[in-house]
Amino acid sequence: MLIGVIADDFTGASDIAAALTKGLGEGGLKTTQYPGLPTRPAGGDVEAGVIALKSRSIPAQEAVAQSLAACRWLLDQGCQQIVFKYCSTFDSTDEGNIGPVIDALAALLETESVVVCPAFPAMGRTVYQAHLFVHDQLLSESGMAHHPLTPMKDADLRRVLQPQTTNRVAHVPWQTVVQGSQAIQALFAQQAQQGRTLHIVDALSDYDLTAIGRACAGAKLVTGGSGIGLALSHNFIRSGQAFGQPARASFVNGPEAILVGSCSGATREQVAWHQKTHPVMAIEVKAVLSGETGPEQIVAFIRQNQGKSPLVYSSGEPDAVKAIQQQYGRENVAGALDNLFGEAAKQLVAAGVRRIVVGGGETSGAVVSALNLTALEIGEEIDPGVPVMLSKGDNPIALALKSGNFGGKDFFARALERLKGQAVTGDDAR
Repeated sequence: MLIGVIADDFTGASDIAAALTKGLGEGGLKTTQYPGLPTRPAGGDVEAGVIALKSRSIPAQEAVAQSLAACRWLLDQGCQQIVFKYCSTFDSTDEGNIGPVIDALAALLETESVVVCPAFPAMGRTVYQAHLFVHDQLLSESGMAHHPLTPMKDADLRRVLQPQTTNRVAHVPWQTVVQGSQAIQALFAQQAQQGRTLHIVDALSDYDLTAIGRACAGAKLVTGGSGIGLALSHNFIRSGQAFGQPARASFVNGPEAILVGSCSGATREQVAWHQKTHPVMAIEVKAVLSGETGPEQIVAFIRQNQGKSPLVYSSGEPDAVKAIQQQYGRENVAGALDNLFGEAAKQLVAAGVRRIVVGGGETSGAVVSALNLTALEIGEEIDPGVPVMLSKGDNPIALALKSGNFGGKDFFARALERLKGQAVTGDDAR
C-alpha cells in the first residue's frame, strides 16, 4: 500500500477513492475502501487504502483517537503518504474536528509542513485568497450556512482553522500556484521556516490541483478534499512505484433500493425529480421518534415497488429541520434516523436487495456500518465523486454513496442502472 487515506465520513471516503482510482489519465491506483477501522491486514494487491470513519460530527477528542488508530493501521500496511480527507465545504465547528485531527496526525508523522486544500472544482468548490467558494457564492452565503450539524458561516479558511489548531496557519495564493509545483514547494519551505506550518492553498481548477498534488510528492501528510487525490496517484506512477490501471467495472444485478437522509438543496431537488416518474416514500421524523414508523414500513414499501427504483427519504427545508432538532434534540433526531436507515438496509439485504444507492454522508455511514461490510472495491464513477462500489464476498452488494450536494438531478435512477452495468445518459449525466 502506497497511499493511505483517513476520511471523516463514508461519502467523502468514496469520493477520494474515486479520484485515486481514476488518476490523471494514465489510470490510477488499485483502491479499496474500508468501512471503519480494519481488523486484519490489507490484501497485497491494494495500492491505496481509504478508511471511512464517521467522525465529522463527533467530539474532537474522539475524532482524534479514531484518526490516529486509522493512521497507525495504514502505516503498518506500508503507506508512504497519509491523506486526511474532509469535506470540500470544510464542515467543522470552532471545536474541530479538522484542526485537532491535523495536529494529531502531524505530530504522529513528525511533519512540520501540511497542505490544507478542500477545493473540488468539478463540484464548484474553489479556494481563492483563502476564501472557500461554492460555485459563485462564498461558503457563508451558500446553503452550508444552514447545515444542521456543521453550519459554515465564515468563508475565510484562515479564520475557521486557526482557532482549532495549535499550529500557525499560512496562505499560498493562486498567483504562486499557477507558477507550478516548484514555486509552491518553495513557498511551503519559506512559510515553514517562519513557523507557519499549515498551508491553505488556493485552487480554481483541476490544473491548479494537479500542480498542488505534484508539489506534495514525498509529503508525509496531505489534507484536503478529494480533488487533490488525482495527482497524488500520478506521483507514484511517475516514480515507477505503480503502473497505473483503469478503474474496473463492478456490477451486480438484483433488487434495488434508494435510501436518502440528506437535507441539502441538491438532494431535495434530486428527490423531487425522481418522484416525477418513480415511487417515493417520505419519512416523518416525529413518526420515527414515536415508534409509529420503523424499518418494517421502509422494507414493505421497497418490496412492493421492486423494479421501479423505489426511494425512501427523510429530508426537509432547513427551517423545518432546525425546528425538529430544537424540539427533540439534534443528537436524538440524528441517532433515530441513522438507526432507522441502518436497520432497514439490513432487512432489505436479508430480503434479497443487492443494489443500494444512499444519499447523505451520515446516512451512508449508518447503512454501511449496519451491513457490516469490511472492504469495498472501487469501480467507475457515476458522477464526479461518486463511484460504483462492490462489497467483497460470495454474494456481493453494489453500492453508490452520494454526498448531499453531489450528482445531477436525475442521479438516483441513473445510479441504480449503472450498478447493474447499463450505460445510461440523462440531462445531467456526466
